[in-house]
Amino acid sequence: MSDFEILMTGPVMALIREGLEARFTVHKLHEIADKEAFFDSHRDRIRGMVGGSGHGKIDGALMQRFPNLGIVGNFGVGYDSVDAAWAGQNGIVVTNTPDVLTDEVADLALGLLIATIRRLPQADRYLRDGRWVKEGPFPLTASLREKKMGILGLGRIGSAIAQRAAAFGLNLSYHSRNPKADIPYRYYGDLVEMARDVDILMVIAPGGPGTKGIVSRAVMEALGPAGTLVNVARGTLVDEPAMVELLASGKLGAAGLDVFENEPHVPEALFGMENVVLLPHVGSGSHYTRNKMGQLVVDNIISFSEGKGPLTPVAETPWPIGR
Repeated sequence: MSDFEILMTGPVMALIREGLEARFTVHKLHEIADKEAFFDSHRDRIRGMVGGSGHGKIDGALMQRFPNLGIVGNFGVGYDSVDAAWAGQNGIVVTNTPDVLTDEVADLALGLLIATIRRLPQADRYLRDGRWVKEGPFPLTASLREKKMGILGLGRIGSAIAQRAAAFGLNLSYHSRNPKADIPYRYYGDLVEMARDVDILMVIAPGGPGTKGIVSRAVMEALGPAGTLVNVARGTLVDEPAMVELLASGKLGAAGLDVFENEPHVPEALFGMENVVLLPHVGSGSHYTRNKMGQLVVDNIISFSEGKGPLTPVAETPWPIGR
């Protein structure tokens, strides 16, 4: 569609690029040398924008450059890199990629939990370093048996994690903005109180200003020296300097981390700690899931361009806008 041009704010997977280029004129902002000249010459031509985690902030200052912009397609279920509130207030719909990554992230979360509790990477390294032969059996570890887990955020992925965790026999509770109907797990309105009552805190709430630092020093101190923190959400939800300090001092027992505050930069102090398991943000990182996510980005843009509306608008930009 020659009258519906797309601006990509950063590199995207081939499936997205090829899917959009087959239907639209596509511009790649990261390859444009004179961006100001481009903004001036294309201000009325850009109708859609595509971005996602790691592709820079899509804020009001960028979106308002294009008065005919109607949709921002975000690659990822988290969309904290897009100012969705501003978009909704200005008649722009934002879409994300929910559901298609739910099971993959939930699987990874349980795998990371088990790896952290049972110290699987440390045991692997122990064997590879020849210590089994030289020093004997690997030390005994903690267990998931008779443990309580609190989930911070019981949305799609949090609920999928809960289903898996229940199958392992964990006693579950949760904290979210409001209690949910027909949920069999105990609800805590106070996160510190929940952290004090559980052995494991699983973090899977959305990122953004509203949740920045929600896992505070007080929360981690309440979790305590026998507690385990697992974060598969966003690094910004955790007070990272406090977490590093508490892990080093033993005031927080262990942590399994797939996300960090300033990715891909990870606090080097964590590298030498034996009570942490670190992953490079691979929660949805399978070929199957990333292809499903990419196709949903494309399908959202196409559906919108054909006047059918978006498939997966985010909460701040319900369709039709302002309903």
